[in-house]
Amino acid sequence: MKGSQAGSGKKIRRHFCKALVLAVCVCMGVGISCISGCSGQNVVKQETAAEIATHEDLSTEAKVDKILAQMSTAEKVGQMVMIGVHGTSINDDMAYMLSEYDIGGVILFDRNLETQNQVIELNRQLQAHAHGILPLFIAIDEEGGRVSRMKDVLTPPPSQQAIGVTDEPEQARLWAVKTANELKKYGFNVNFAPVADVGSDSAQRMYSNYPDKVTRFVSAAVKGYESEKMLCSLKHFPGIGRGETDSHNGFVNVSASADAMEKVDLEPFRFMIANADQDNFWVMVTHVTYSAFDDKNPASFSSAIMTDLLRNKLKYQGIVITDDLDMGAIANYYNYNEVGVKSIMAGSDIVLVCHDYAHETSVYNGILRAVEAGTISQERLDASVRRIIKAKLLHIM
Repeated sequence: MKGSQAGSGKKIRRHFCKALVLAVCVCMGVGISCISGCSGQNVVKQETAAEIATHEDLSTEAKVDKILAQMSTAEKVGQMVMIGVHGTSINDDMAYMLSEYDIGGVILFDRNLETQNQVIELNRQLQAHAHGILPLFIAIDEEGGRVSRMKDVLTPPPSQQAIGVTDEPEQARLWAVKTANELKKYGFNVNFAPVADVGSDSAQRMYSNYPDKVTRFVSAAVKGYESEKMLCSLKHFPGIGRGETDSHNGFVNVSASADAMEKVDLEPFRFMIANADQDNFWVMVTHVTYSAFDDKNPASFSSAIMTDLLRNKLKYQGIVITDDLDMGAIANYYNYNEVGVKSIMAGSDIVLVCHDYAHETSVYNGILRAVEAGTISQERLDASVRRIIKAKLLHIM
């Protein structure tokens, strides 16, 4: 398996630290919680995250703090990486990635999905192999139209463009409810929809060319997902409707002025951030470059876009996830040892790597090394992991 060699260093550190704690335990004659081998001592069993989640006397923030305190740096880094896997049932590669890299989330594609029972069992197996104390985010792209998974299993939603043509936002809500219920039945807990971009393209992925109409339909769709307690994600911040080429293939630049972007492309995102519960939706950031905001970096590596604009100006405090780092706009120009670090330093909480195990391990190890070196501070790491723990407490556990 491609990642085995890359992960060996972390495994050695984990075993060394455990041995060291055990030695201290024996020498000092004290009980150490969550460490086996101190026979005869007062060993205190730490609570699992699921147990902590049941405490009615604790606020959500107190539960987050308690869970965070039990996590190692390696586990925290893993929570910030969502990966794609290969296969239709749990296999050695999947199990290795989840355990060795403490992965916090998985996204599935048609390559993983065959029948109703198979999908249910795969997602059950993935959760059973989740490492650490938190369950997995298990995500899918079920937008509708051409971007629909499991067409032989699910009832695919119409394209967002087709729903927008009805001029009835209620249709967006109803389809979100139906989609959420079906996805939950199969074990998914995150859907990367709705598309909040303004414009229309060959994939028919957008509700409208008009920002006010897109806003109404996106708002209705998010209400549908909220009613079924399923996480959804607005994409692709700050808006790809003006893109003339596809970032799946390579570099894309949008040259629109900041004023034009503010008046059109940002409007659906701005409205949702100001008027909806930010705990119930994520924002996915694109790999397109916007010269009006940052002429050097794609949005997914840009602190001007993710931190200055999204966090500080628009006041979004929920989870920020990147689009797939295996897309051409990233893969053709950057080293995978650095892409996760660049994105997190700029403001993302979760980096998405969908197709190559070698890339996924390089991204993880790059982030871990950056934390150990102090390039990514513990404070910065914890800020993202707190958001992730909170989302899992509110929506999965």
